Amino acid sequence: MIVGTGIDIVEVFRMRDAISKWGNSFLTKVFTDKEISYSNSKRFAPQHFAARFAAKEAVVKAFGEARKSPVNWTDIEIFNDKEGRPVMLLSNEALKLKRRKNVSEVVVSMSHSKNYAVASVILLRKSGK
Repeated sequence: MIVGTGIDIVEVFRMRDAISKWGNSFLTKVFTDKEISYSNSKRFAPQHFAARFAAKEAVVKAFGEARKSPVNWTDIEIFNDKEGRPVMLLSNEALKLKRRKNVSEVVVSMSHSKNYAVASVILLRKSGK
């Protein structure tokens, strides 16, 4: 059963400009060490950062409680599994929100081009809960 959905799009140049302007202080406020390491290892790092930022925004929208339950950006981590699919790991306040909403699975999809990054999130609950 679908509990919530969210989608977000980010202009890559805005992510590139934020990184250029605020540097590591911006990166560490928004991304985990693993996300920073992964994205920086890519040829066009701002595209990867933008896609992860879009995914974080999308999951907040899917939960629909941004004002009631503030979540730190780093409470949401996106990494790739062995097959290259994006996986979302929630911790701290984001994990509490997931449990409170009885969400059993978070499905995330991301894509990026030279200029844009997009992500969608679907929150699922097993039947009977």
